[in-house]
Parts: sequence; C-alpha cells; structure tokens
Amino acid sequence: MKSFARWLWDWTKSIAVALVVWFFLRTFLVEAFRIPSGSMEKTLLIGDFLFVNKLLYGAEVPLIHTRLPALREPRRGEILVFDSVEEVGLKVVKRLIGVPGDTLSMEAGQLYRNGQPVNEPWAIRSDPMANADPMQREQMRRWQSKYLVAGVDRGTYHPDLNNWGPIVVPADSFFMMGDNRDGSYDGRYWGFLPRLNVRGRPLLVYYSFDGTTYKPLPFFTSIRWGRIFTMPQ
Repeated sequence: MKSFARWLWDWTKSIAVALVVWFFLRTFLVEAFRIPSGSMEKTLLIGDFLFVNKLLYGAEVPLIHTRLPALREPRRGEILVFDSVEEVGLKVVKRLIGVPGDTLSMEAGQLYRNGQPVNEPWAIRSDPMANADPMQREQMRRWQSKYLVAGVDRGTYHPDLNNWGPIVVPADSFFMMGDNRDGSYDGRYWGFLPRLNVRGRPLLVYYSFDGTTYKPLPFFTSIRWGRIFTMPQ
C-alpha cells in the first residue's frame, strides 16, 4: 500500500511540474497559433500551425496585465502576431509596414515609405483590379483623414484599397498589412495597431496541411512536408 501511495505521489509531482513548466513556456516564451485565412499568402498559408516567440517583444504577465521588458522593438518588414483592435480575444497575423514617425502612402498598388518606393518581394497581387466597396472606403477615409500630412485637402480625400495617404504613423503605434494585398483586411481599413497589442513573432511552422484538398482526412493525407520546421520571413 505504501509503495502504491509513493508511486501515486511521484506521478502527481511529475504531472504538477510538467504543468508548471508548460504554463511558464506558454505564458512567457512560445505559444501555438493557426493561420485561419489567406491574407498572408504566400508567406503563410491556411493550414499552417506556428510557434510564436512571445519573449522577443515582451510577454504579458497574467493577472497583473503588465509586460516584461522587450528584448528589442519590432522592425519594419517583420511578421507580427497581435490582438485584434476590433474583436476581443482574436489573434491576427500581418506584416509590419510602418513604425512611429513614418510617412506612408500607396499609389496604384505601390507602397511608399518616407517618399521612397518600398521593395516588397513578399507581396502578391491576386486581383489587381480589386477595390473596396463604398462603405469600406468611407471607413478608410474617416480614420485616415486624422493622420494625413499637412497640405492634403481632407474635404476631397477619397482613399481606396491601392491609393491612399500620405499618412503619418503616430507614437506607440504600427501600421500593418497582409502580404496578399488584394485579399487582406488590414490596417488600411481599421487603422493603426497600438504597440501594446503586439504579442509576438512567428518562430517556425511546426505543422501544415492543405485543407482545400478533396482527399479524406486532409489533416493526415495532405500534409505539406516541405513547410514543416520552416521559418516565416
């Protein structure tokens, strides 16, 4: 009886330690994330499962809602996972396009930063003729008008999906866009991302499968082996 009690106690301690370690890792170091949409194609695909580095930009301490010191600040061109500015509890992944003080604009689909065209090898145009509907254009106009550079007539300003700005990124904020420019609901619509919303950076793809296939059980039959253990750039 004593040996069984000792065995049970040892197993209980082992499980408790494992749970504490798992909680620590998930809270402060890495967290799993699944790509739910095609807004970051071809960099990230629907069906990609990621590990996200939470320590890099400062992980949040539970309950007291404070952040650990960041190892460094996010940089232009990096992919970030962040809390949605519109829906509580929703995690989103996009690419960082502009940091505080940057002047951004887009003309005929070409992105400009501080007056210079930006080379974006990751960006794709799935539908170059894509356009926002009237309600979305009004949504864009309302928030962008507040951040237009001096000299732009706000009364005649009518932005669209591929033509907008120049706008200036305010302090403690970022401007985010999806790599699939014609299929991404991003900062062009909902505005700037507060720095506090940033949760981490994708570390690697640990699993991936093609959910659009007609094969049964695609989770097992349509694994994208070439994407597993790759690092999104």
